[in-house]
Amino acid sequence: MQEGRTTLTVELKLLDEGLEKPSYSHAGDAGADLRSTVDCELLPGERRLIATGVCMSLPFGYVGLIHPRSGLATKHGITIVNAPGTVDAGYRGEIAVTLLNTDGSDTFRISRGDRIAQLIIQKVETADFKIVEELSPSARGSGGFGSTGGFNSD
Repeated sequence: MQEGRTTLTVELKLLDEGLEKPSYSHAGDAGADLRSTVDCELLPGERRLIATGVCMSLPFGYVGLIHPRSGLATKHGITIVNAPGTVDAGYRGEIAVTLLNTDGSDTFRISRGDRIAQLIIQKVETADFKIVEELSPSARGSGGFGSTGGFNSD
């Protein structure tokens, strides 16, 4: 365990014993790598649900977030359609990832055991939604998309 960090015990069920369990590549990494259970190809513009062979039991009050791997996105245009994907604490089924090949011309090949996504586990709060007549004021107010600027509109 790293100084200043806590470790959460998460129960895993491996559906494919030939694959590694989710793991962190480096000390301090937020995302644990998930791996593909299959060999396949993603044609340009194609999306496909890829199984990881992992089921888990998260404690209530936590969520698993499935993020794209930055190297796959940058080098090959591979992303996750619903990023981040959400794994709720009550879900016990296999984690699967919907990958999308955004490259316009190149097919991307996935081999069994390839790292295809990252699992980030975070604490979550649930809300007690309360209906009110007026919302409390804020500096931003009701300014919508792009209302804070930050780009050149010329």
